[in-house]
Amino acid sequence: MSQKLKVGILGATGMVGQRFISLLENHPWFEVTTVAASPRSAGRTYEEAVGERWKMTTPMPEAVKKLVVLNVNEVEKVAAEVDFVFSAVDMSKDEIKAIEDAYAKTETPVVSNNSAHRWTPDVPMVVPEINPEHFDVIEFQKKRLGTTRGFVAVKPNCSIQSYAPVLTAWKEFEPYEVVATTYQAISGAGKTFKDWPEMEGNIIPFIGGEEEKSEQEPLRLWGKIEDGVIKKADNMVITTQCVRVPVLNGHTAAVFVKFKKQPTKEQLIQKLAEFKGEPQELELPSAPKQFIQYLEEDNRPQVSLDVDYENGMGVSVGRIREDSVYDFKFIGLSHNTVRGAAGGAVLCAEMLKAKGYITAK
Repeated sequence: MSQKLKVGILGATGMVGQRFISLLENHPWFEVTTVAASPRSAGRTYEEAVGERWKMTTPMPEAVKKLVVLNVNEVEKVAAEVDFVFSAVDMSKDEIKAIEDAYAKTETPVVSNNSAHRWTPDVPMVVPEINPEHFDVIEFQKKRLGTTRGFVAVKPNCSIQSYAPVLTAWKEFEPYEVVATTYQAISGAGKTFKDWPEMEGNIIPFIGGEEEKSEQEPLRLWGKIEDGVIKKADNMVITTQCVRVPVLNGHTAAVFVKFKKQPTKEQLIQKLAEFKGEPQELELPSAPKQFIQYLEEDNRPQVSLDVDYENGMGVSVGRIREDSVYDFKFIGLSHNTVRGAAGGAVLCAEMLKAKGYITAK
């Protein structure tokens, strides 16, 4: 066995769990040694439990096929096998909070893709290029949980990845009012076209809970730690509409922005090209070398051409132009199950390891 950290995947048989397994194949720091899922999957090999439901375009990694699926509810048993876990469980919000806290209390760090803990005041919700300093709140969370190394950290919703990094890159121009419409892929609902044939040639103008997340979660990313909790920013207002579209992977956003300080188009493009964060400086394994790319062509970004930019970990932007009502508008695109879900969580875990929060037990 190598000296890689031993990783467990909670909710390993679902779409995001599968994406975790796919992304972690041959990871230089982490090795999937344990998979856990619902009681109905427990006791079977991972290959048997998933069966025909493997949704990735790449084959199931050989290393996980024969792993026996554990019952995710047997917390102590699963925790004893791993250094930390990724959480992608499919449960109610209260059940997710309870099980993630239970794992943390076994001194097992939890890096979660779920939304349940995103507004827990002492749980960091992080895009590592935007707000890695929020991991500092973990020390306050440990005091609440009574742990020395166990904690919960989360990544934000997939819908905001195509515009929150862009607005962050432009923060010196003080954006203060934003209108965003997101056109969201069906994999965000854990579906493929095989599962959801009625989405072919169709648009659904509602995704439950998504607009609230899309409007509020960026404000938490830009917030500050005060008195051991994260207080969200109050210097911007965001309003959104979220639409489900017949695309497998990739969330596109059409965004309108007002600025307090008036930039030029050239300045906006320059800031995107220059924008980087700690993941790039530390050269973390999953970090995109160029986080945001700007595409000059009028017909870009496109899902079919650009969704896999930087292995799905980068953001593509196009059509920055002046607007007659707002100051500027643009189109953004991000991969919703890579940067927006499992890949974003893997990058968080890499940052947590680099900062010393995740270590071998």
